[in-house]
Amino acid sequence: MKPAQKDAYTLILEAIDVGLYRPGDRLVESELAERFGVSRTPIREALQRLETQSLLTRDGRSLIVASLDHSQLAELYAVRAELEGLAAGLAARHATPEEIRVLFDMVQDDRSLIGDPKALSRANKRFHKQLHLASHNRYLVQQLDLVHRTMALLATTSLAAEGRDATALAEHEAIVQAIAERDEAKASAALRDHISKAFITRLKIDSGEIGTTGN
Repeated sequence: MKPAQKDAYTLILEAIDVGLYRPGDRLVESELAERFGVSRTPIREALQRLETQSLLTRDGRSLIVASLDHSQLAELYAVRAELEGLAAGLAARHATPEEIRVLFDMVQDDRSLIGDPKALSRANKRFHKQLHLASHNRYLVQQLDLVHRTMALLATTSLAAEGRDATALAEHEAIVQAIAERDEAKASAALRDHISKAFITRLKIDSGEIGTTGN
């Protein structure tokens, strides 16, 4: 079977997510259509959808990639911590042994990516997505997908902060261990603490208190 083609919305969202388009960059229908090899109509529809989701904003007649101010960042992380904590608690209740094994394997495999923040950032998204699915709650997964789409507006990953990569993986392991122990409260608390530490790291990066490493 041929793999399904990605739609214009997904193509643009992924381009923002990998930093091809960054906050403040202007998106032009004709340029996007040429880049992705699709007609302008689906591009236009995708841009309208992204604007509705506040991933794009208006600058005069132009659409630009949105940026998050300090208040929006704090609000985003507050919601993310609560929803992710809920997902971890539900995963402790509902995850199958196979799903837990996959989460443990992800943590182990990701250790080889320490020192490569871009690759580790991609792996981190896969890990969190797998954990969301292990919650076995489709409505929660939908809400977390929206939160993580908004995370694409952050120009840097907190995993680029020196020492954060190894620490984050240790936190991932503790989360999965709590899920494996079927301890809902422990899993939820560990996940919320993980997000809190990531937020602290991001604030320190943004303030210039700590630098970033890697590519």
